[in-house]
Amino acid sequence: MEQYRDVWLAEKVGEFIGFYNREFFCLDNFSSFGFIYRGKYYQTVEHAYQSLKFAYTSPELEEKIINCFSAYDAQKIAHENTTLQSARWDEIKVFVMEELLRAKISQHPYVKKKLLQTVDYTICEDSPKDDFWGIGPNRDGRNELGKLWMKLRKEIQNESNI
Repeated sequence: MEQYRDVWLAEKVGEFIGFYNREFFCLDNFSSFGFIYRGKYYQTVEHAYQSLKFAYTSPELEEKIINCFSAYDAQKIAHENTTLQSARWDEIKVFVMEELLRAKISQHPYVKKKLLQTVDYTICEDSPKDDFWGIGPNRDGRNELGKLWMKLRKEIQNESNI
């Protein structure tokens, strides 16, 4: 585990597991672990998350994002069309992300295994770009994605102890 540590960040926040382009990349929304959610197949969590912004407002755009080539393209298309996304998106986005992560875990034993390998470390999306889902460029972001992974890890650990 030592080789996966970001020493600078560890000095600031203690022990943690980062997953942005490392050993635990499977926890990243851009990682290629396709899954089914509510009857639709998604190539990545990013495809699902970005497309669901438009599920009720623009079904054509939703389908375009679902079928686009990469997670990066899914994100780009969604960001170019923010005026068309659901007006309630900010209210429900964390809940939606949690559901998507649950689907990913339930359909990929490898992802569940890697999540459990993080033991009790703080998990953070150490993306230098996102200070809501990750820690952002100043490393002081909200880390909502990391918080969700830790919540799900705790649930799995508790189920194993029953």
